[in-house]
Amino acid sequence: MKEVILILGAGNAQIDAIEYCRSKGYEVCGCSYTTVDNGIPYLDYFEHTDIKSVEGVIEVARKYNVKAIYSVGSDVAMPTVMRASEALGLPHFIRPETAETCHSKSRMRAMLGDGFCGNVRYIECTSMDEALRFNSFPGMMKPTDSQGQRGCFRVDCQDDIRKEFQTSMDFSSEGKVIIEEFLEGPEVSLNGYMKDGRMIFSLVSDRISFDEYPGGIIKEHVVPSGLSSDIVSATEKMAAEAAVKLGIMDGPCYFQIKLNSKNEPKILEVTPRLDGCHMWNLIKRYCGVDLLDASFSHLLTGDPGIAPDHRFPAEEYRLKFFCQPPWTKFDSKLHSTDGSEYSFYYYKDGDKVRRLNGYIEKCGYEIIKTE
Repeated sequence: MKEVILILGAGNAQIDAIEYCRSKGYEVCGCSYTTVDNGIPYLDYFEHTDIKSVEGVIEVARKYNVKAIYSVGSDVAMPTVMRASEALGLPHFIRPETAETCHSKSRMRAMLGDGFCGNVRYIECTSMDEALRFNSFPGMMKPTDSQGQRGCFRVDCQDDIRKEFQTSMDFSSEGKVIIEEFLEGPEVSLNGYMKDGRMIFSLVSDRISFDEYPGGIIKEHVVPSGLSSDIVSATEKMAAEAAVKLGIMDGPCYFQIKLNSKNEPKILEVTPRLDGCHMWNLIKRYCGVDLLDASFSHLLTGDPGIAPDHRFPAEEYRLKFFCQPPWTKFDSKLHSTDGSEYSFYYYKDGDKVRRLNGYIEKCGYEIIKTE
């Protein structure tokens, strides 16, 4: 009988993990609170179990006698991954408390501390009255415990807070909103990998968002970054320090970062997992480092297998998302893949695009090497 890996969630980001594990000879069980996730057909076994339920996930893990529990691209899943793995004596990268801190934007800010160079000013709110105390406009208002740019709004005055507060709050399961100082500079991502408290791999990429929608909804990633080498180095140093400060000592980590008016890197988000944008695929094609393989290899054998030296080519690679408004019918003819090194559609022609952020939804992606 083959060994079984349990993957929490079965959405588009999990398809990468499911296919990887099956390619390595494992059977894969997945669980989700919904039965319509796009990754379900890729699974060997599926359990209709909410990934936020630690006891439910433990029950599934015992049923299949799994070798490991993991998830890709899901902040919601990580606390459960760590708590269930800890309870069952299965391998895991970080303490459950670290996963919970990273999942809560306000707890993450508090853990980094006021004196940390990559932190920003913020307030946490549980009511409209508390939110209206914010006076460092412009600001960014968002749920403390959501992901995927859901419920995120720029606020330029108190009327903006009044208008969007409840919508932002509706996306928070813990009933809290955070308002942070708004940063005007360019946005980047950093994909990193930690081993024994040291960042053994890091790559900064330019993060291009839709200007016409709130919350920084991503449409494209570009490597290498167009930032100067000094700013890239400062960003990598700050991220490595933040990871250790938050307790991310092993495994993958992903940062969303913006530069302020002084070109200083400031953290928007930190998460102890692979991103949900398939960046491992872009990075592998760009420089040969496979972060998806490193994560599972590290988890299952203790060795991520990342060489100490990495060559970052000058050639530009782009990961571009195919996007359509929610509830429209997916049409592949709208999304040309001419010149792509790789492309993948989340939907079949005629499928209705599911609502996630409510503005413009990812329908697939392509990787392009710029000539």
